[in-house]
Amino acid sequence: MGNNLQIMIVGAGCFWCMEAVFNEIRGVEKVVSGFMGGTVPGKPTYREVCSGLTGHAEVVQIWFNESDISYTDLLHFFFAIHDATLSYARKNLGTYGSQYRSVLFYKSESQKATAEYVIHELQERNPKPILTEVKLATLFHEAELEHQDYYKNNPNASYCMTIIVPKLGILHQKFSEKLKYSNCLLSNSMNIK
Repeated sequence: MGNNLQIMIVGAGCFWCMEAVFNEIRGVEKVVSGFMGGTVPGKPTYREVCSGLTGHAEVVQIWFNESDISYTDLLHFFFAIHDATLSYARKNLGTYGSQYRSVLFYKSESQKATAEYVIHELQERNPKPILTEVKLATLFHEAELEHQDYYKNNPNASYCMTIIVPKLGILHQKFSEKLKYSNCLLSNSMNIK
């Protein structure tokens, strides 16, 4: 990985969705699913985090090349593919818990200021309050191997077809010029019209 790489850490529902989306974006070098923001010491397991008792959020750590994509652009992708006005919800599944909260973990004061500015801009156009938390990044815990590249390894799984594919559809419709692959090649497989 090159010298211009930066890290962005976000959570918005299940990390499988975020990982699948950010892996499509040109300039993103690596995406790792994991957990952050908890209060329980030690490395949490997926099962522990899903209990909602550890305080961790499901997040993705995104390594991106700032010569190819900006932090601001990545924030716009983040807000386009989830409803930041929902509190602790995975909208389509009806599952709730703090592990699914909308959160931006900043690595620098510059990232914090940019995140707050983008949220302020979005709030001016949205009648509902944006509930995304903006917090200082803490220790990142990588999720178990079976949670990495989940969509890539399980594209026909029910969850992927019902939840992830529509998010990818939004990404391809709104941001096709920012993607790694041609929109027309992928749109046939995802039935994007």
